[in-house]
Amino acid sequence: MPRSRYRVMHQQAPHFMTMTINYWLPVFTRTETVNIILDSWRYLQQQADFKLYGYVILENHLHCVAASKDLSRDIQRFKSYTAKEILKSLNELKAYRLLQLLALFKRAHKIESTYQVWEEGSHPQIIESETVMRQKLDYIHMNPVKRGYVDKPEDWRYSSARNYAGLDGLIEVERGW
Repeated sequence: MPRSRYRVMHQQAPHFMTMTINYWLPVFTRTETVNIILDSWRYLQQQADFKLYGYVILENHLHCVAASKDLSRDIQRFKSYTAKEILKSLNELKAYRLLQLLALFKRAHKIESTYQVWEEGSHPQIIESETVMRQKLDYIHMNPVKRGYVDKPEDWRYSSARNYAGLDGLIEVERGW
């Protein structure tokens, strides 16, 4: 897949992003792998002034709206760290078939590794208004509903819809911007 034309335009502005597991493989069907994502975001929130405005984690991709002082660098760190931890977790879980597929579908130019967990890029789109922020958050939160997984957005455990509905979420999100 060619390199993405999408770029973080203003490092500190919120951006809507999509990050996809290589070949859309269902890596996030296990609590252990989802927790790697949440733990990594928590670390960035504490250490890098990373602001998470909204998110949803589905079986093979995630969407989020986030900002930080250096969003490009933080997303690169996030994907690198989570890839290593996901591979470690899949080995511990003996998910050998999934590991075989992550190796099989690795891009040829990725010669430094055996596996490729993430597709390249995150397709960042800048959020420049309250209206666009609301549209992106609605899109994120409705994703599991549109797929038929739940009836209401806040019923999806791995989503900030819970936070916005006044329920306890799995991670803190910024609700004002």
